[in-house]
Amino acid sequence: MKSLVRLLIIVFALQFTLDVYAGGGNRTGTGGATQLLIPVGPRGIAMGESNIATSYGVESIFWNPAGAARMSSSTDVLFSHMSYIADIGVEYGAVSANFEGFGVISLSLKSLSIGNIPVTTTENPDGTGATFSPQMLTAGLSYARQLTDRISVGLTANIISETLGDVSTSGLAFNVGVIYETMGDIDGLSMGIVMKNVGPQMQYDGSGLLTLADAQGQNRPPQYYKIESASFDLPSSFEMGLGYKLNVSEINSLQFSGAYQTNNYSGDEYKLGAEYGYDKMFFARVGYQGAPQVSSENYLYGLTAGTGIHYSLQGIAITVDYTYRDAKYFNGNHIFALSLGF
Repeated sequence: MKSLVRLLIIVFALQFTLDVYAGGGNRTGTGGATQLLIPVGPRGIAMGESNIATSYGVESIFWNPAGAARMSSSTDVLFSHMSYIADIGVEYGAVSANFEGFGVISLSLKSLSIGNIPVTTTENPDGTGATFSPQMLTAGLSYARQLTDRISVGLTANIISETLGDVSTSGLAFNVGVIYETMGDIDGLSMGIVMKNVGPQMQYDGSGLLTLADAQGQNRPPQYYKIESASFDLPSSFEMGLGYKLNVSEINSLQFSGAYQTNNYSGDEYKLGAEYGYDKMFFARVGYQGAPQVSSENYLYGLTAGTGIHYSLQGIAITVDYTYRDAKYFNGNHIFALSLGF
């Protein structure tokens, strides 16, 4: 009971931050490093990105780092590929290791494959014949720990790197989360809280910002001057979620989840998801997400669905997951993942 009171105090304290995050307002679309917002992990995506309180193991690093403390193996490895919008590929890999008495340490890496883009200039608006390939990487280090049999906490530090032609930038973002299980002494009921992408501003730099110009009032030939780019904030957010798992029978289970996400630079979102499990081997998932403050014409996503198969072979837990996410104006997203537990 004392742990529940402490958690409620934290929740009420965090409520005072909602005025800072609630709705993007005039700031909508002005945040940068949006690669941080691209989700990874087919289970969470299939459940409408609602599993703030129900994520566990290595996949939870993105959703709520506290969930990594709930891994059932001593080591988990995850490889994922997503065919994102506009022919962009998202590759993701992560590994989590449970050190008894210390906690869970995780490493993750997300990379965007955008392809080649023609170089254009004011003199050659149709292209110079040259191309460049943007590089966007997010490398994370996470720590999670089970404080009690009900409460787990987690922290992730992400190093962000972006290169666009002759300019680049790097930054640091933090995610911090907590999960409370068996809330109110109700078996299967859990609550999760997470703050994402909190960190200092970023700014582009590089030779691409050099421009040849004349210095007014100076008797000297044209020379190169560097244009100072504007700094930008990270797309920070605050999320709260609830989950409930119902064991219908010895081999049948249902998992329900819901989440509310308030964003600093976009409209707030509501997310719902459900998962059916058969004999802890076969899983079917469905989800939905929406943003009431954003017109339906401008919101890309809605329904999601996926499936998963879990099987143990000679002491190795093998999980294969697939998810489809509908995307307006683009082809739908296909997400595949292979997880191994040792």
